[in-house]
Amino acid sequence: MSWIYLALAGLFEIGWAVGLKYSHGFTRLWPSAFTLASMTVSIVLLGLALRALPLGTAYAIWTGIGTIGTAILGMMLFSEPAEALRLACIGLIAAGIVGLKLVSP
Repeated sequence: MSWIYLALAGLFEIGWAVGLKYSHGFTRLWPSAFTLASMTVSIVLLGLALRALPLGTAYAIWTGIGTIGTAILGMMLFSEPAEALRLACIGLIAAGIVGLKLVSP
Protein backbone atom coordinates (compact mmCIF):
# COMPACT_ATOMS: atom_id res chain seq x y z
CA MET A 1 0.00 0.00 0.00
CA SER A 2 2.93 2.35 0.67
CA TRP A 3 3.93 2.30 -2.98
CA ILE A 4 0.40 3.29 -3.99
CA TYR A 5 0.48 6.17 -1.50
CA LEU A 6 3.81 7.23 -2.93
CA ALA A 7 2.60 7.12 -6.54
CA LEU A 8 -0.49 9.13 -5.65
CA ALA A 9 1.63 11.62 -3.71
CA GLY A 10 3.76 12.09 -6.84
CA LEU A 11 0.66 12.70 -8.96
CA PHE A 12 -0.59 15.33 -6.52
CA GLU A 13 2.86 16.92 -6.63
CA ILE A 14 2.38 17.32 -10.37
CA GLY A 15 -1.01 18.88 -9.65
CA TRP A 16 0.35 21.51 -7.33
CA ALA A 17 3.31 22.33 -9.54
CA VAL A 18 1.05 22.94 -12.53
CA GLY A 19 -1.43 24.69 -10.25
CA LEU A 20 1.26 27.18 -9.29
CA LYS A 21 1.49 28.27 -12.91
CA TYR A 22 -2.27 28.72 -13.21
CA SER A 23 -2.55 30.54 -9.86
CA HIS A 24 -0.40 33.43 -11.16
CA GLY A 25 1.42 33.83 -7.87
CA PHE A 26 -1.64 32.96 -5.79
CA THR A 27 -3.62 35.87 -7.26
CA ARG A 28 -6.41 33.67 -8.69
CA LEU A 29 -8.74 32.06 -6.14
CA TRP A 30 -9.67 28.65 -7.57
CA PRO A 31 -6.29 27.73 -9.03
CA SER A 32 -4.72 28.81 -5.74
CA ALA A 33 -7.17 26.70 -3.72
CA PHE A 34 -6.49 23.70 -5.99
CA THR A 35 -2.74 24.22 -5.58
CA LEU A 36 -2.90 24.40 -1.78
CA ALA A 37 -5.19 21.36 -1.60
CA SER A 38 -2.87 19.38 -3.89
CA MET A 39 0.14 20.36 -1.77
CA THR A 40 -1.59 19.16 1.37
CA VAL A 41 -2.73 15.84 -0.12
CA SER A 42 0.71 15.23 -1.62
CA ILE A 43 2.52 15.75 1.68
CA VAL A 44 0.02 13.66 3.65
CA LEU A 45 0.32 10.78 1.18
CA LEU A 46 4.11 11.03 1.24
CA GLY A 47 3.99 10.87 5.03
CA LEU A 48 1.84 7.73 4.86
CA ALA A 49 4.25 6.14 2.40
CA LEU A 50 7.19 6.90 4.68
CA ARG A 51 5.74 4.63 7.35
CA ALA A 52 7.14 1.66 5.45
CA LEU A 53 9.52 3.00 2.79
CA PRO A 54 13.06 4.31 3.23
CA LEU A 55 13.20 8.12 3.30
CA GLY A 56 15.79 8.56 0.55
CA THR A 57 14.05 6.18 -1.81
CA ALA A 58 10.58 7.58 -1.22
CA TYR A 59 11.67 11.20 -1.52
CA ALA A 60 13.64 10.57 -4.71
CA ILE A 61 10.72 8.73 -6.31
CA TRP A 62 8.22 11.39 -5.15
CA THR A 63 10.25 14.21 -6.65
CA GLY A 64 11.02 12.14 -9.74
CA ILE A 65 7.35 11.52 -10.47
CA GLY A 66 6.69 15.21 -9.94
CA THR A 67 9.59 16.21 -12.16
CA ILE A 68 8.63 13.93 -15.03
CA GLY A 69 4.94 14.79 -14.90
CA THR A 70 5.53 18.51 -14.58
CA ALA A 71 8.02 18.52 -17.45
CA ILE A 72 5.64 16.60 -19.72
CA LEU A 73 2.67 18.79 -18.83
CA GLY A 74 4.83 21.87 -19.33
CA MET A 75 5.47 20.70 -22.87
CA MET A 76 1.81 19.87 -23.47
CA LEU A 77 0.11 22.82 -21.77
CA PHE A 78 2.65 25.64 -22.00
CA SER A 79 4.51 24.83 -25.23
CA GLU A 80 7.80 24.27 -23.47
CA PRO A 81 10.52 22.75 -25.67
CA ALA A 82 10.37 19.00 -26.31
CA GLU A 83 13.84 18.54 -27.74
CA ALA A 84 15.41 15.09 -27.98
CA LEU A 85 18.04 15.79 -25.31
CA ARG A 86 15.41 17.05 -22.89
CA LEU A 87 13.28 13.94 -23.47
CA ALA A 88 16.35 11.74 -23.01
CA CYS A 89 17.07 13.38 -19.67
CA ILE A 90 13.47 12.82 -18.58
CA GLY A 91 13.96 9.18 -19.59
CA LEU A 92 17.00 8.98 -17.32
CA ILE A 93 14.92 10.23 -14.40
CA ALA A 94 12.31 7.58 -15.20
CA ALA A 95 15.03 4.92 -15.31
CA GLY A 96 16.23 6.09 -11.90
CA ILE A 97 12.74 5.76 -10.46
CA VAL A 98 12.39 2.23 -11.84
CA GLY A 99 15.84 1.35 -10.51
CA LEU A 100 15.03 2.62 -7.03
CA LYS A 101 11.78 0.66 -7.01
CA LEU A 102 13.58 -2.52 -8.06
CA VAL A 103 16.17 -2.31 -5.29
CA SER A 104 13.78 -1.22 -2.54
CA PRO A 105 11.71 -3.38 -0.21
